[in-house]
Amino acid sequence: MTPAPHGVTEIESGEAGTQQTNSSLANSAVWISGVIRTALPNMDRETRDQYVLVIQAKDMVGQMGGLSGTTSVTVTLTDVNDNPPHFTHKNYQYTVLESLPVQSVVARIKATDADIGSNAEMDYRLMDGDGPGMFNITTDENTQDGVVILLKPLDFETKSSYFLRIEATNRNIDSDFLSSGPFSDTTSVKVTVEDVNEPPVFSTPLSKMVVSEDAKSGTSIGRVSAHDPDNSNNGIRYSIDRNTDLERFFNVDALSGVISTAKPLDREANMVHNLTILAIESQDPVQIGKGIALITVLDINDNAPVFAIDYETLLCENARTGQVIQTISAVDRDEPLSGHRFYFALAAPVAGNPNFTLRDNKDNTASILTKRSGFRRREQPVHRLPVLIVDSGSPALSSTNTLSVRVCDCDSDGVALSCGAVAYTATGLSTGALVAILGCIITLLGKIHTASESEVAHTAMLLERPL
Repeated sequence: MTPAPHGVTEIESGEAGTQQTNSSLANSAVWISGVIRTALPNMDRETRDQYVLVIQAKDMVGQMGGLSGTTSVTVTLTDVNDNPPHFTHKNYQYTVLESLPVQSVVARIKATDADIGSNAEMDYRLMDGDGPGMFNITTDENTQDGVVILLKPLDFETKSSYFLRIEATNRNIDSDFLSSGPFSDTTSVKVTVEDVNEPPVFSTPLSKMVVSEDAKSGTSIGRVSAHDPDNSNNGIRYSIDRNTDLERFFNVDALSGVISTAKPLDREANMVHNLTILAIESQDPVQIGKGIALITVLDINDNAPVFAIDYETLLCENARTGQVIQTISAVDRDEPLSGHRFYFALAAPVAGNPNFTLRDNKDNTASILTKRSGFRRREQPVHRLPVLIVDSGSPALSSTNTLSVRVCDCDSDGVALSCGAVAYTATGLSTGALVAILGCIITLLGKIHTASESEVAHTAMLLERPL
């Protein structure tokens, strides 16, 4: 079967014959074509998409005695896009819970199309009503359903229903059939929102508060507030999630939401407290809302300055007068808004000592200088200087810190070789004499259980004689 132009199909039949060529005979066939044409205009695939024809071919131009043969021909109609989409209902209704998560499917609607394949593909869109911005609709490519998606959270108390106008349009429109009418259809969708019992909601999810470090126990700091978003507007009780306040520095009034101190605070131990406040619905305790109270503790001057480190100060015996032997600084756990300013001085008991003096450098450091030369380890191996440090707080706080200065034997470059006390070596006794004395002591210890008092006295007298 060979297709012919303009919906015409050509078929061929053959008859065996004899033909003489170059004085030799050969079998041959004569082929005659038949053409199948449509008998009716505007054939409709959607009504009937296939026809089976029985074709008979006769020789001898159909005269008596002629032979015939038959064959079957199946004619299948191919589809064209000549049918628009159609909604089976003009109104649809769906119900969803107000707790439905964003990006969830709200509804699936379907427009039917008598065409098949790409001719039945369609696009959906929201035309007007409450839909745009709140919902979106897309096409499920497998089923050609219109899928309505939630874009924003629902709130029954704010809006309990939505009305949408949805249009379905053929995606591949054939221009030859535009006269058949618009290849689209519209429908209305009502989405009803159902109420659910919601937990309390804080008016401010994050409440920032401040309290002075020296606040007394029971001092009110601030107030949190929450409400029941449901129409029932049930009562609310407040509490603190103690996992966020393990040491129980704070309390919250169950009815008013006022937060107060429960014990003394220490900014240097904890400068910021991050509390989780629970709002519990009275009629349904499983409904719990959460808010944050961020409490900053304001500093007061309650810490005295101290040495920044434990200083190890070495002084060479050959140090010159006026030589800087140590520069000291201080730290303070407080943090005044204007910054630290420390003042240094030698404490009163040694303020006028002849050995050292202190110079305040006016930059939160001080220098220790010698007032003389000629320091000797044998005379005094260690000097201890009490240093007074005062801060600029109100009221000012101070502390006395002791600086130990060790006198050292140094080389010409000032590098300490040995420091501290000089070991004492006995003079006037030879090594032999010391050994003899030690031997006598051992002998005495061995015989002390038999020695009389006179013997002990005599031995002691011998030991006292010079060698």
